Amino acid sequence: MIERLALLRGDASPLGVAHAVLAEAASQADETTAAREYFDLFTGLGQGQLLPYASHYLTGSLYGRPLARVREAFRHLGIESAAGHSEPEDHVAILCEIMAGLVGGDIPGPAGIDREFFEKHLAPWVRRFFVDLEQAKSADFYACVGSLGLTFVDIEMEAFALSA
Repeated sequence: MIERLALLRGDASPLGVAHAVLAEAASQADETTAAREYFDLFTGLGQGQLLPYASHYLTGSLYGRPLARVREAFRHLGIESAAGHSEPEDHVAILCEIMAGLVGGDIPGPAGIDREFFEKHLAPWVRRFFVDLEQAKSADFYACVGSLGLTFVDIEMEAFALSA
């Protein structure tokens, strides 16, 4: 994945610049350093610096009502948990993957379901998460991931506001 990210190309747009910065960071990283940084940020000994879960950001604890709401949305969309995966479904990576599936049409749903999903399950907290990731003390490579995520979320929020 690091090698593929290093191949990203950007342009002068804010999202293009964020892609170029991430590509540069990926070209300077390797699998071992990125894995170590991930461990320090999200796992750590006992607990990492950041908890990338909607429940944590919205309630201050894990396995809260935001997780229950995400699970209900998944049931409504016909999404089932993958066998062998124990990560709570309100993890930022899972929610972004679902959002990508909704936007790209890989996950079918009624018109506007992408906007509804974003507004209910990402917009209330994900920007704060990406700011925290971008500013985390032990983040080098992942700070660039945070910057890209922040740029993307800001664009999505603006686009959904314009279409309202």
